[in-house]
Amino acid sequence: MGLDLQNLINEFVMMYVLIDPIGTLPIFLMVTAHMKPEHRSMMAVRATLIAGCVLSGFLIGGKLLLQLLGIPLPSFQIAGGIVLFLFALTMIFGPPKAEQEKEDVATLERARSIAVFPLAIPAIASPGAMLGAVLLNDSDTFSLTETVVDLGITWLLLGITLALLFSAKPILQTIGDSGVSVLSRIMGLILAAVAVDSVLVAIAQFFKISGIGQQGLM
Repeated sequence: MGLDLQNLINEFVMMYVLIDPIGTLPIFLMVTAHMKPEHRSMMAVRATLIAGCVLSGFLIGGKLLLQLLGIPLPSFQIAGGIVLFLFALTMIFGPPKAEQEKEDVATLERARSIAVFPLAIPAIASPGAMLGAVLLNDSDTFSLTETVVDLGITWLLLGITLALLFSAKPILQTIGDSGVSVLSRIMGLILAAVAVDSVLVAIAQFFKISGIGQQGLM
């Protein structure tokens, strides 16, 4: 992707939907319900840093792995777009994020490992977010500037996520479970549009067709 404003906005929106800071709030409160405020803050910071390292690794090394496997970038974009579209459908029609993981979370030991699972993975650095991180760095040639910008977008969103986790309790009390569910479905619809446009762009690149894709969200 280039560095024009539209692409930057598209990348930001895609990663925001995939990281889903709002959808992480119920999970965070659930696993830290009986912790002291200072311990809750420590868990939030630890989980965000771990998720950031994971996503950064996928963003920097994901394309190199594809090259080693001999997989053309358009092929991965098409496959990734299809997977993201299916992921978006689960956000639109499936249960909220917290409900999907509630049973697993309820049986976890309240310990430092909670910051790794389920907070960092898969609540923040979800499989969809990992895939999105690879798709961010989708240019044919390595560009240090684009990589730094993509890392900046990712860590900016993680910063937003951390800020929301710090104020999780009042936010969730304000919007309620219904608000989280509504936001999740709206974000799912946006992600579906992003996924479809990603496939269109990849097809245009593969067949060298102009005028397809990048008219909407990508």
